[in-house]
Amino acid sequence: MNDEPLALSNILVSNYELESFEELLELVREYARHGERFLKTDVKPEFPDTPEDWEDRIEAAFCGRV
Repeated sequence: MNDEPLALSNILVSNYELESFEELLELVREYARHGERFLKTDVKPEFPDTPEDWEDRIEAAFCGRV
């Protein structure tokens, strides 16, 4: 388990095959399930379906609220 925040930019770079915001949310959930404790939303995902409230949606997915 790592105490350093996982950067959203690292998730996006490491998973360049992602095609949608919904796919990203599922991957964020997976990282949380596998023990990541902190997430830093350092970049806005540039998917066509990225909503205005993207930061809240990513945080909710990471914290298990969706």
